[in-house]
Amino acid sequence: MKKLLFLVLMCLPALAQSQTTPAYACFSWQEVLKSMPAYAEVQHSISALRKQYADELTLAEQEFNTKYEAFLEGQRTFAPSIMMKRQAELRELMEKNIAFKQEAERLLRQAEDEAMAPLTARLKQIVQQVGEENGYAFILNTDNEACPYVNPAYTTDITGLLKERARAR
Repeated sequence: MKKLLFLVLMCLPALAQSQTTPAYACFSWQEVLKSMPAYAEVQHSISALRKQYADELTLAEQEFNTKYEAFLEGQRTFAPSIMMKRQAELRELMEKNIAFKQEAERLLRQAEDEAMAPLTARLKQIVQQVGEENGYAFILNTDNEACPYVNPAYTTDITGLLKERARAR
């Protein structure tokens, strides 16, 4: 991505001096994406799923804490075999909780990617349509400082236009 951006930026002066100056545009991907009506729905469903996983993790932590407190209270009086059994149970419970937490994080990322895929595809389609309709040679995403400077004399900020199109459909 950085190499492509570097190549584009290196070509801009040469293209700007040519007789047929192509049109350039820029926009904020995140700003347009967040303006899409379905974005709020996706965020709400992901938030609800995140809460379900958080609630389950809280229950698992409470179970572990209860068993750990019982272990601490009785460790002085436990026979060695009981002590080893309880330590093994605590270790196993902790490992299961860690594994569940990692799996929950993976599943949340996957769910978010799957939920955002149609929005991303739609936004790409809108950008392509606007680019073709307006004859833009390049449409640059200005998010995450990918383009730290864009000369307004050579570019058009199409964020507003894309937001209108994204909300319209």
